[in-house]
Amino acid sequence: MTSVPETISLGCRLNAYEAERMAKLAADAGERDAVIVNTCAVTNEAVRQSRQAIRKAARGGRRVIATGCAVQTDPDGFAAMPEVARTLGNAEKLDPSSWARPHAPEDVFARTALPRAPSPAAVAIRAHLEVQNGCDHRCTFCIIPYGRGQARSKRIEEVVAEARDLAALGAKEVVLTGVDLTSWGPDLGEERLGHLVEALLAALPGDVAIRLSSIDGAEVDDRLFALLTQEERVAPYAHLSLQSGADMILKRMKRRHSRADAVRLSERLRAARPNIALGADLIAGFPTETEEMAAETRALVRDCGLSYVHVFPFSPRTGTPAARMPQVARAVVKARAAALRAAAEAALQAHLDAKLNRPQTLLVEQTAAGRATGKTPDFTDIVCEGAAAPGTRLSVLPQRRDGRRLLAVRA
Repeated sequence: MTSVPETISLGCRLNAYEAERMAKLAADAGERDAVIVNTCAVTNEAVRQSRQAIRKAARGGRRVIATGCAVQTDPDGFAAMPEVARTLGNAEKLDPSSWARPHAPEDVFARTALPRAPSPAAVAIRAHLEVQNGCDHRCTFCIIPYGRGQARSKRIEEVVAEARDLAALGAKEVVLTGVDLTSWGPDLGEERLGHLVEALLAALPGDVAIRLSSIDGAEVDDRLFALLTQEERVAPYAHLSLQSGADMILKRMKRRHSRADAVRLSERLRAARPNIALGADLIAGFPTETEEMAAETRALVRDCGLSYVHVFPFSPRTGTPAARMPQVARAVVKARAAALRAAAEAALQAHLDAKLNRPQTLLVEQTAAGRATGKTPDFTDIVCEGAAAPGTRLSVLPQRRDGRRLLAVRA
């Protein structure tokens, strides 16, 4: 097998998807000994960590190729780093021609199409598939549109072809990803994300499931709702981009939903598919947030029935409107994030407890030391006694909790 370079990916699932494909492109271009660092720019801290990853990757004199959102938003700054041999922008990093020659980051807004990406050398059992990139919204805390450009959708036939390649390589679950996943479609015509999901279900083998990454509840139409709640091959899991439980903060974030909208959608999803699990992204300590507003966000974990919560302590990102708003003291931000994480952890433990001694279906992702590990359709982490081939679906019986996962035996 042809060796591929090491990739280091910070940030989102989309970066992980891109890293797998960049490794093959780099190898084909003769960059097998390089290290590719796919950076993140979501916060100032993410940029700092990206620089740190580059410095660490360069130890021992290794050649470092830097790309990703931090490079796209500050190309000169990253190109000036002595550890960086080459930079590539987001607009061209999956373009084979860009790897054949030195290439400075282009204007990411200049690209209006999202072409099919090359297939990776190998895939995971749960394989990510980019179907959308960029964002046309301007949330006040977010720099990502300037790193990813305008919203662009990959054509159905190209998505289907990539998905079939993933299935042929052994993927049993295809995770649809994008910067603003639920905005897929308008730039192509009348179709929306539900149409794409239906096309994939028709094209893929019956043992391959579809999972959606983070979705915006404001864009969940009737077709997509029906697929999430009625289609067995669509994973019973929805990760909602909620950000806050306080209406005033949502307005200052320029989000397109209210607290009541979030609760109503969650209630509808759980009523229509009782076995669905819900997750969310929530920010603690957004500028002007009061203690009462922070309490509303903590209560949202309960009110929406969330099981998986990603908590982000607010960190001002240079260049965004939120960075110019009155800031909450850092110690208060940390304290509110800790309290929100405690509420989220209690919700996860309750979710896990509810599965004890009840048969579950486990998609085995790997097996080692006589134990199979993977996730259930609703995203629960399980370790099962006894080896099983990756890609196997097992009926298991969880017997006890082990931190944030369950330990099980064959049912």
